[in-house]
Amino acid sequence: MRRKDKEITDRSRIEDILKNGKICRIAFFDETYPYMIPLCYGYEDGAVYFHGFREGHKIDCIRKNPHVCFEVDADTEIVENADPCEWTVKYRSVVGFGRATILESLEEKRHGLDVIVRQFAGRTLSFPDEAMGKVAVVRIDIDSMTGRKNGFENC
Repeated sequence: MRRKDKEITDRSRIEDILKNGKICRIAFFDETYPYMIPLCYGYEDGAVYFHGFREGHKIDCIRKNPHVCFEVDADTEIVENADPCEWTVKYRSVVGFGRATILESLEEKRHGLDVIVRQFAGRTLSFPDEAMGKVAVVRIDIDSMTGRKNGFENC
């Protein structure tokens, strides 16, 4: 990272951003351009989980190349200034790289959905077997990640 003064080095603070975020932007490899979409997600033990339809562009991309990049930001706030050249954005963010796996077993899929729902609702919900057969749940095992901040001290 070029600006070391903006780097978040404490793993627990990086994980705090991931544990409390609601939207994760994930970039997939596509044939001509990267394909990036915002998704609801959950984070647990070095992995990001998301869900969606069993078929579609993101699933096709994962099957072709499972390497992904993701980004989560938190506490975003525009900071105005009388001098328009001095406007800035206060934020904390995480960018990471990992390998996406489409989960197959009902047990793995339920666990992934539990992680996602816990992050959003603060509790788990029951998912019927019929619904489980219609949903894709993906786990991204994180290879590396970095944290970055602006406007936060001691973070």
